Amino acid sequence: MKKLTIKNFDVDITGFGDDDYYSLTKLAKIVNPEEPKDVIKHWMRSKTTISFLGLWEQLNNPNFKGTEFGPLFVEAGSNSFTMSPTKWIKTVNAIGIRTITQKGGGSFAHKDIALEFASWISPEIKLLLIKEIQRLKAEENKRLDWAGKRQLSSLNYLLQTDAIK
Repeated sequence: MKKLTIKNFDVDITGFGDDDYYSLTKLAKIVNPEEPKDVIKHWMRSKTTISFLGLWEQLNNPNFKGTEFGPLFVEAGSNSFTMSPTKWIKTVNAIGIRTITQKGGGSFAHKDIALEFASWISPEIKLLLIKEIQRLKAEENKRLDWAGKRQLSSLNYLLQTDAIK
């Protein structure tokens, strides 16, 4: 698992498919170290959040249960409405948010959703997350550039030795 650091908190990053998913649980701990699950649940109660999550799933998930989404959207934001990552995943067959139950687990979200969550927490957290993502990508690109040059050099050597024979 990769990590990035925001305000002295390590935020885990894990891969699902080809995408990185960021720990919502660790992001929530920045503002509420004792009850990060509550922060996530409060965010997921909002009609704006449910609308965003539904749109993201519609655009990225061919197995999204749109008929199950409708009633959630209507109820979202009301005083009696509650939502958790697990309930969201089960109800609409979501892929943008994932939960991991073993050690080091929690709720993880695709970077689009993690940025939306960070923005809800605070503009500062969102900006710090963006900067950390950019830093990580720059580091990955440097490693890829070095590895790519090495592979190209090896390929050139092989081509030259085959051409000589």
